[in-house]
Amino acid sequence: MSNNTSNKIRSTGELIEFLADASISPEVAALRPDYRALLIAVDGITPAPSDAHSEQLLRNAEEVARTRLGKCAVTDFPHIAAWREAYHGFGAKPSRTRNSAEALMRRAEKGLPRINRLTDIYNSLSVTYEIPFGGEDLNAYVSAPQLVRATGAENFATMDKGEPVTEHPEPGEVVWLDANGVTCRRWNWRQCTRTALHDDTTAALFILDALEPVDDVELRAEDDD
Repeated sequence: MSNNTSNKIRSTGELIEFLADASISPEVAALRPDYRALLIAVDGITPAPSDAHSEQLLRNAEEVARTRLGKCAVTDFPHIAAWREAYHGFGAKPSRTRNSAEALMRRAEKGLPRINRLTDIYNSLSVTYEIPFGGEDLNAYVSAPQLVRATGAENFATMDKGEPVTEHPEPGEVVWLDANGVTCRRWNWRQCTRTALHDDTTAALFILDALEPVDDVELRAEDDD
């Protein structure tokens, strides 16, 4: 599926076809045989700023985080610990580049950012379920997402000191990409600017990442929410 530059909303069949073309490379599967990804593609979203509903979800998530963090350190949460181990597995330092669920959980104790309704909702779910949950602009994708171990030659569009720059992942790093380059580095650490959600996003791709001890029932529960 190429960029959708028209205002036409994709059919359910087109969304299913796009998701069916997504893949996880054998090298990633060998690194973490317990890894599962749940991908959700949605079109026809009505863009909106943060509102009362998303505010309440964030407040609830913040309270959940404070309660859990009052009982043990975030690094002792079973799923967070599994992700830290996974980061070690491909050579990343999990205390320097944290998985997205851990990063949000740490921020939640003092207060989560308010960005827009769509981002606020998935951030609240990520904290509540302790699962890395990414959201991207589906219209920016030029092909289905692939999860691979990088060669190091792939391009990653990001910002540095307010200026657009192109970086490259480390060889062996786990990355999501499409035909135009890396969309997310270090599995779920940092998204590229090209596919980032914006206030006017009308089509989105959501990626939920799970390792043991999270089972398929728990992963699907977040999908239902």
